[in-house]
Amino acid sequence: MNYHFLTHDEFMKRVDAGAFVEWAHVFDHLYGTLVSEVEQQLDKGHSVILEIDVQGAFQVREKFHDAVLIFIKPPSMEVLRERLTGRGTESPDVVELRLATAKKELELADAYDEIVVNDDLDQATDELVSIIERHERN
Repeated sequence: MNYHFLTHDEFMKRVDAGAFVEWAHVFDHLYGTLVSEVEQQLDKGHSVILEIDVQGAFQVREKFHDAVLIFIKPPSMEVLRERLTGRGTESPDVVELRLATAKKELELADAYDEIVVNDDLDQATDELVSIIERHERN
């Protein structure tokens, strides 16, 4: 799928028109996935994988009832803090905001179809691929 960069007004017009499968205002940015992009891939027989937050996932479930939601979970909040601060790309305030958001999202993990704990990257990747393959066969 392609990225489309829109003005705030154009983005909101598309929200009002129902053009997005999901959309969110996250950390001062608007993000969304266009229905047309998803349907184009599904019409070709392709599976669609979206890397989105919790609110977006639940919006997808409303529009595509057979969507499989996979929650990628950190091994702990302490590890998540280490990962975020270790990047060195965000201010301490942004790190705290991200951690607060993650804590709320973790409370909703059980509403997902599958949960993958991202402790060991290779193991988490293998588990994710296995889940995708299992659901593609169904």
